[in-house]
Amino acid sequence: MSVDTRIKLSAPWIDERDEELVLEVLRSGALSLGPTGPRFEALLAERVDAPYCAAVSSGTAGLHLCMRLAGVGPGDEVITSPYSFVASANCAIYEGAVPVFADIDPRTYNLDPDAVAAAITPRTKAILAVDIFGYPAEYDALVPICEDNGIALIEDACEALGAAYKGRRLGSLPHPAVFAFYPNKQVTTGEGGAVTTHAEEEHELIVSLRNQGRLETSSWLQHGFLGYNYRLDDLSAALGIGQLEKFDRILDARRAVAARYEELLASVDVETPIADDEDHVRSWFVYVVKLPESVDRNAMMTALGDDGIATAPYLPSIHLQSYMRARYGFREGMLPVSEDCSARTMALPFHARLDRGDQERVVDALRAALERSS
Repeated sequence: MSVDTRIKLSAPWIDERDEELVLEVLRSGALSLGPTGPRFEALLAERVDAPYCAAVSSGTAGLHLCMRLAGVGPGDEVITSPYSFVASANCAIYEGAVPVFADIDPRTYNLDPDAVAAAITPRTKAILAVDIFGYPAEYDALVPICEDNGIALIEDACEALGAAYKGRRLGSLPHPAVFAFYPNKQVTTGEGGAVTTHAEEEHELIVSLRNQGRLETSSWLQHGFLGYNYRLDDLSAALGIGQLEKFDRILDARRAVAARYEELLASVDVETPIADDEDHVRSWFVYVVKLPESVDRNAMMTALGDDGIATAPYLPSIHLQSYMRARYGFREGMLPVSEDCSARTMALPFHARLDRGDQERVVDALRAALERSS
């Protein structure tokens, strides 16, 4: 099959304005620690209603810095979701802490607050909530759990830029939030991420830690903390500015693609993503369907792949990754809701400019594969 006829899983929206902004920085010579990074941070903070925003090299870097912000260390426990990208748990391991997984809600795929409450021990230092697939977690339930137990709340909003919870944009809630800008996200900087905070001292610490622990009052070679090279370069920030300039158009386009899928899949035997309600406004990151229990997902993916359609098994449960099993003894049956979702959920091609004809082809191929399987 010709490469040109294949339907990709995702694609960024890059246009001439993005190229122009990147070229301006390239010609300026200020490729890192220049004026473009702060411009990007200011624009992003404005878009999510956050008082402080620090750009970093990736969402993973941002999550790691939030572990430092929360004082997570060896022997501590961090409760998070098993149904997420591995960085949601790895960031705790980086600081010597133990990831503790609470099961998820079968409708939202986000953390089940009751399961979180049951997982708390005297060693719990933080809860890391994930807004999976751009759908906001249940913060009205999670915040009191943290307050009652004196533990930190960190938001993994890496897939949820532009989402809102109870009328407030994610990033505006009073806890640190982390966004990510990999090319499959709503907006991209190539690689990259950002941390939003609500206290000046937290922001200053993040800014120092991302830049090798340097202090603003020190000379270039004086370091106040053990830090990291988690900076975002100005070329990436320039691309981010271009992306934010068309952010509303990107969100609208992704929302329209999702609505078309919902319409096309109405007669197909799959479970489609949960709809928005007055408390939850999703920012569309991926379009994930859940297959019937009797269907072999690998066979579905192979069938669609043979038709030139990319799919992905979104998402494997983190606790069943081989290194997690080996290190902590996790096994099947520990988190049944997450494990069931992991066995049955599949991402379809999805991005802001996905052609309607391609969507129809995806759904026709999926329907045919399901009929053959039955």
